[in-house]
Amino acid sequence: QVHVTESGGDSVQPGGSLRLSCVASGYTHNPNSYCMGWFRQAPGKSREVVATINSDGRTSYADSVKGRFTISLDNAENTLYLQMNSLKLEDTAKYHCSVDTYITNFCHGRNPYDVRYWGQGTQVTVSS
Repeated sequence: QVHVTESGGDSVQPGGSLRLSCVASGYTHNPNSYCMGWFRQAPGKSREVVATINSDGRTSYADSVKGRFTISLDNAENTLYLQMNSLKLEDTAKYHCSVDTYITNFCHGRNPYDVRYWGQGTQVTVSS
């Protein structure tokens, strides 16, 4: 069974930084075929794809986080990261990691519901 575990969430002040990590186990990662990323969910807001990375060598970001967030993947350790800088109040949400062994519309079209494996999420709270 595939298990996806996120970590790194915390409560921070506006302008602060966090580094989220995602570890997926129970499957064999293929560096030539994957779609991974982060989506977030906050009360009263729509689910949103934050950032994606796939085996085509492409990354994508929501307009709201461009220039502030960076997604990266350590293929050797099968660990996905999201570096979050200059955090804003509106970044408050539970952040979930999504893992797939195929390039899906989660990466191609930023569909936040086209996910195969995902974790329980890690809470990021930005407040003054």
